[in-house]
This record gives sequence, C-alpha cells and structure tokens, in this order.
Amino acid sequence: MTRQVPRTGWNETMKKIAVDLNGKDLRIGIVLSRFNSNIGEGLLQACVAQLHKLGVADEDITLATVPGALETPAILLQMADSEQFDGLVALGAIIRGETYHFEVVSNESARGISDVQLSTGIPVANAILTTENDEQAEERMAVKGAEAADVVVEMINLLKQL
Repeated sequence: MTRQVPRTGWNETMKKIAVDLNGKDLRIGIVLSRFNSNIGEGLLQACVAQLHKLGVADEDITLATVPGALETPAILLQMADSEQFDGLVALGAIIRGETYHFEVVSNESARGISDVQLSTGIPVANAILTTENDEQAEERMAVKGAEAADVVVEMINLLKQL
C-alpha cells in the first residue's frame, strides 16, 4: 500500500509561523575576526548595512573584535551570557593554506559557534567564510555579510514566536 504525500507538504489546517525580518529594537552583538581583515571588513560593512535596512539602530549594535576565528566562540559565549543581546553574528574568513591548520580552525570555530547557540538559546548567525582562496572570499563577503544580518533577525523573531 502506497501512502499519498501532499505535493506541497503544507496542510491548510497547520499553523505556520511567518518569517519576520523586523529588526526594530533588537540588540545585536557582532564578533569580527581580524585575521584576513580585508574580508572581515567587507563582511562587517555588508552585515551592518543590512541590519540598518531591517530596522536595527546603530546604538543597538555592539562590535567586538578578536584575533582569529578560534577566539570567536569565547567572546560569543560571554556576550550571550551577558543577557544584553537578542542575537549574535560571527564574522571572519578562514582561507585554505598549505597545512592542516585550515581544517582545524574551520571545524573547531564552527563547532564552538554552534555550541554557544545551543547552550545559551541565543541565535548566532555564522558568517565565518571558509574558502579555498582570497578570490572566493572576496566574491562571497558582501552576500554572506548581508545574509548573516537576515539570519540573526529572522531567528530572534522566530524564537520569540515559539
């Protein structure tokens, strides 16, 4: 016997939580890695510009910088534990070199960022790029910086609705 599955996956009687990208009065913390600083600055500019478009005011954005991606989770955790922020954004770039260090930094920073989000309940948008070369990072920085702003605002509002 074959089960019939709805084509859309959506049943009209189901409750749907709408996407909310209103950033008004949201407090956002940003942690920016200074390693590969030109990429980080591009990510930051795009992220802040998009936060402004979503209604987040400058006075509601706090920026902390760290030496590299491995230091990012520690500061995110401190910011989350401070209860001063509705959501957080991690920005930076890890660009492959000739050693295994790329994998260590990429994997451990991503794990640490996820751990912060899961252990505190504060949404964290991870926009630490992991690319093969500078050109890939430069191509992605504007899009990924703006996407991080959308993600953090959407997740804050979604959690508020649950």
